[in-house]
Amino acid sequence: MARTDRMGSSRRIDGHAVAAVLPVVALLPAWAASVAAFWWVVQLFVRVPYTLFAAGWFVLGVLLFWQPVQRLFLQRVIGARNPTREERLRLHGAWAVVAQQNHIPPSRFVLAIIDSEDLNAFATGGHLMVVSRWAVDNLTEDELTGVLAHELSHHLGMHTVALTVNQWLTIPVVLFARVGYFMQNVAQAAGDTLERRSPAAAVVGRTAAGLLTIVSWVFLSAITVAQWIGNSVGKGAEFAADTRAVEMGFGRQLLRSLRRVIDAGGGERATHWRDRLVTAHPPARTRVARIEAQLRRQARGTQR
Repeated sequence: MARTDRMGSSRRIDGHAVAAVLPVVALLPAWAASVAAFWWVVQLFVRVPYTLFAAGWFVLGVLLFWQPVQRLFLQRVIGARNPTREERLRLHGAWAVVAQQNHIPPSRFVLAIIDSEDLNAFATGGHLMVVSRWAVDNLTEDELTGVLAHELSHHLGMHTVALTVNQWLTIPVVLFARVGYFMQNVAQAAGDTLERRSPAAAVVGRTAAGLLTIVSWVFLSAITVAQWIGNSVGKGAEFAADTRAVEMGFGRQLLRSLRRVIDAGGGERATHWRDRLVTAHPPARTRVARIEAQLRRQARGTQR
């Protein structure tokens, strides 16, 4: 395994981390409007300036980078859970190898499980790494080291900062959209009830239901657009994380895990542009080809 120096295990912002700010910018108008709606309700009871209310919500997001909050809150928000005893043994065994190679205390990062039957993993917050249940149950410890090295690379490249901020800003937008859909159902039901008694009131109720549906759709569309932008710029971050994992010395382990994806029928490039928009990762075959090329260059450099 290749040697990793201490500078290689330090955090440093790269261009992909900067590009990840773009989906946050795209989401800001919808976030500001949804926060304004909640502020309007709050200020009926407590007088507080909108700018202070919005800034308070934004600043609270900083807590997501605090490890205890990631364990207690962020982990549950994204649908992850603590590993079982058996999962912990497998996961922490692989993680100990990666942490030691990078001179990192194993306790510095939080490992969690997402109940998925796909080979999947992702990094978020300042310290959280999530691995699918299928990956933990089916990958060898060697292959798991490659997956964890890749996710650690996202943290070290600061790719997860803007992603976490985006997740935090999404919460009020989703809540506002759900309130809108709830009110739409109420208005629709009221319109149906009043149809026989007062046709005019029924028209008002249905018009209100239609307007609320449009408003909710607009807010959810803002999230969708931000996700599309995030997926587009995120593919470069995946290649960068692969490159760093190879530099750590875990290129062959990562290759074996990616070949599992290919063997399972994945790894092909999406043919339609809509499919590429909703895909957060580059094709596994492309990643494999790039990693193999990097390993060959690394081998030639060692022979000189």
